[in-house]
Amino acid sequence: MHKLQSNRTLTLFILGLLAALGPFSIDMYLPAFHTIANDFSTTVENVQLSLTSFFVGIAIGQLIYGPLLDKYGRKRPLLVGLAIYIGTTLLCLFTRDIEHLIFLRFLQALGSCAGMVASRAMVQDYYEPRESARVFSLLMLVIAISPILAPSVGAFLLSHLDWHYIFLTLCVIAVLIFLSTYFFLPESYAGDKAFSLKPKAITGKYWEVFTNRTFLSYCFIGSIASAGMYGYLAGSSFVMQQFYGLTQREYGLAFAFVASAMVVATQLNRRLLKKWNSAQISKVANLWQSIVGVLMVMGLVTNTMTFPLMLGLIFLYLFGHGFIFPNTSAIALSPFKALAGSASALLGCIQMGIGALTSGLVSYFHNDTAYPMLSVMCGCAVISLGLHLYVSKHVEVNL
Repeated sequence: MHKLQSNRTLTLFILGLLAALGPFSIDMYLPAFHTIANDFSTTVENVQLSLTSFFVGIAIGQLIYGPLLDKYGRKRPLLVGLAIYIGTTLLCLFTRDIEHLIFLRFLQALGSCAGMVASRAMVQDYYEPRESARVFSLLMLVIAISPILAPSVGAFLLSHLDWHYIFLTLCVIAVLIFLSTYFFLPESYAGDKAFSLKPKAITGKYWEVFTNRTFLSYCFIGSIASAGMYGYLAGSSFVMQQFYGLTQREYGLAFAFVASAMVVATQLNRRLLKKWNSAQISKVANLWQSIVGVLMVMGLVTNTMTFPLMLGLIFLYLFGHGFIFPNTSAIALSPFKALAGSASALLGCIQMGIGALTSGLVSYFHNDTAYPMLSVMCGCAVISLGLHLYVSKHVEVNL
């Protein structure tokens, strides 16, 4: 186990901030979809594509950072990524049309994903596999606080200023994270100078990770389950504000309420890990999430879906996600140490790639109802459960 050279709490906090930068960049501007659409004289569906492009950027960018983290250590590529994020976020302030915003959000994602890949890899550097599941729960706590704070901050800025200040705030946050990383985060892996960055060698390393049965199985279980949450992120602004008529402030509060489910779940998960293993906990959570997903669709079909009922069901859905993400991530990454950067990158790429697909589906099937969002959420949960039931019979896991 790598011995931490600085305060454990501070190190975990910085890792959490790095992991949360991407989610915070997503959640803060969600209340502004309608405002941005009006400002650019476009539709909400087109603004939703700026969210999809962000997911695509994160998916692609992680594949770039993975090998760099394994060759040059964790901090140098991480700092470069944060610098890219800061620069592109500033450019978002000056964009004049939705096409440029969609492209800049893609570039912004290329910067933010460095923190997501590096934080997961550093957990693998610092901790043994079973302890890493508990640490992922702590990181998930910071990530889960993001959707509680971010939409409320975004709504506050919109009510007093305009949407440009959302990106200015993100830029300031990124600068603070950059400085904290540079001065206070200890390097966890010096890098492997012999690690080749030739395309064939990189492809070979990724293939080695991808063909590991444990990684492949639990990567897709967790990624498909997470994709339901991304479908919610893509559709929640329209469903809550346009369909159910919430104000920007009310939307921020509603978003914070359902996000608090993940805070509760991730901390409860740390206690449950003392009695059960990660595979057992995540499978039960998959079943829970699927049942909730089916109930959401049934509520629409039977025309009994009220806003309070939908809000409560989404809370329960994200409660299940709070158990799935940390446990499946820990299992998927557990076979790797030397390739922790590449494994973390591939995990994140697949997760965000599927998330981009589901958020795009919500936008594509937009029909002025809650059906696209809730159907995608239900479908992801059920598919993830089916995969988990199959994997549990064919892949042995002791974590």
